[in-house]
Amino acid sequence: MKTKGRQCRNIHNEGKHYQCRKCDQSFTLNFQLIRHMKMHNGDKISRRYQCSKCDNTFSHNKHFQRHMRTHTGEKPYQCCQCGKAFSRNGSLKFHMRIHTGETVEKPYECNHCDKAFTLFSTLNRHLNIHNIEKAYQCSKCDKKFISSSDLKKHTNVHKEERSYQCNQCSKSFFNRTHLITHLISHTGEKPYQCSHCSKSFSLNGILMRHMVIHTGVRLYKCSHFEKTFSRKDYLKRHIRIHTGDRPYECNQCEKVFSQNGSLIYQMRIHTGVRPYLCSNCDRSFLTSSHLKMHVRIHTVEIP
Repeated sequence: MKTKGRQCRNIHNEGKHYQCRKCDQSFTLNFQLIRHMKMHNGDKISRRYQCSKCDNTFSHNKHFQRHMRTHTGEKPYQCCQCGKAFSRNGSLKFHMRIHTGETVEKPYECNHCDKAFTLFSTLNRHLNIHNIEKAYQCSKCDKKFISSSDLKKHTNVHKEERSYQCNQCSKSFFNRTHLITHLISHTGEKPYQCSHCSKSFSLNGILMRHMVIHTGVRLYKCSHFEKTFSRKDYLKRHIRIHTGDRPYECNQCEKVFSQNGSLIYQMRIHTGVRPYLCSNCDRSFLTSSHLKMHVRIHTVEIP
């Protein structure tokens, strides 16, 4: 395994003999360089599919459709075992291995620790933990990233235009899918009930994530400690304790936070928005937990 891992690293880090004359990128194979050169040449014939949301163009319709999902948030490929949804069919197939127990080959090894990965892109993201040189800098702030894809994700933080506005509160979203998901929070409808306890949920995906509490499965392990997590986002949030990363910045007071929820709470303090209304009186609250504590006043029986 380790020998193969070293070979794979050599493919990506050495032997890139085909160098672009217009930028500093180099490639292992000639066809990769030719494909890259089309970006500089503005080849409109081979890249005839243009995105209306950004300036990206594509040579194949399937690549164009896949790219559009980054704007719409659409995830048409859903796991029949846990309800998790994906934007790519390949991602779903890879995810299914968790349920089937199929052995996953991990040829891409980190040369800073003993972790290995199935994809080179995943290894690249992992290197963030080790403070590897970050060549991609954000033009809006001083943050830097290892990969261009991570930089693209980060730029959403600076986007001012949120086209999809909630008609129930002041929240707005970058894509329609996030708005639809948010609107359910206002209806109070929770049709998905857990078969192990009395809890119910607004979305099937949330129910599936909740089910992990009962199964006890913890697939995500911290590389610094022996701590494990049932969800990938829990692990990501935990990793920030080690890295000190605070990616969520308030545009009102410049405070930074390690969790998006903390930023949302801070923004409500500035805007005065209290989205959680008591159905028994006219009081409103910043968080659902504050509302739940308040509701007890109305439900407690006075002898």
